[in-house]
Amino acid sequence: MTELIPLILTLAAVGAFAGVLAGLLGVGGGIVLVPAFVSLFDAAGYGSDELMRMCLATSLATIIVTSARSVMAHNRRGAVDWGVLRGWALPIGVGAVAGVAMVAQLRTPTLQAIFGVLVILIALWMGLGRSDWRLANAMPVGARRGVYGAAIGFVSVLLGIGGGSFGVPLMTLHGRPIHQAVATAAGIGALIAVPSVAVFLFVPMAKAPPFTVGSVNLPAFLVVIAMTTLTAPLGATLAHRTNPRLLKRIFAIFLAVVALNMLRKALF
Repeated sequence: MTELIPLILTLAAVGAFAGVLAGLLGVGGGIVLVPAFVSLFDAAGYGSDELMRMCLATSLATIIVTSARSVMAHNRRGAVDWGVLRGWALPIGVGAVAGVAMVAQLRTPTLQAIFGVLVILIALWMGLGRSDWRLANAMPVGARRGVYGAAIGFVSVLLGIGGGSFGVPLMTLHGRPIHQAVATAAGIGALIAVPSVAVFLFVPMAKAPPFTVGSVNLPAFLVVIAMTTLTAPLGATLAHRTNPRLLKRIFAIFLAVVALNMLRKALF
């Protein structure tokens, strides 16, 4: 138990940080959780070709709870576009399940490299993107909605995130206000996490930490959600009180460092 206390405290701190980010910036807390899980479980002696899969799956499991709490907090302010969530649910879910199938076939170094490259792209968007950029004045419909939705679900599972990192830019680029985009993107997290975790629970691991069901580690899940449940509403409250531009740029630098470190682990 004495050896487990530092691990539990670290997971709690990471979970608290991830919850605030989910509500404040609309980015998936998995961007923080996945590299933290990789480092912690690797240090605990569970490094393997399947470790990254477990980290992705466990991160997505926590997002189910974080997303629900964040959406409820935003909905009390009338900021959630439920029409978008209903219309995008099917293609996002299909893409998420396809992402699980891909993750199950890839080894940890490959998944780490994919994570590093994609998070660097997200960091560039957060650091350099402008709120006045537009692709259109209305959200995509028909075949475009299907393609975009499936892509968001697929790539988000490869990163273990809730989709806000892609959902927020998508909505703002199509004319939606930033607060509505952040609020609705919190719901996109559940659309990705629920179907993907349901499948991950039946994807076994050869070398797994104790109390891992399929590819989801239950202790890490429980510790993290205990904190994200408390801090996600705080992030949502802050989102409506602050101008997040400077904060996003600072966080973009942090993401770039995290991504480069993940690439280092993948390549060396």
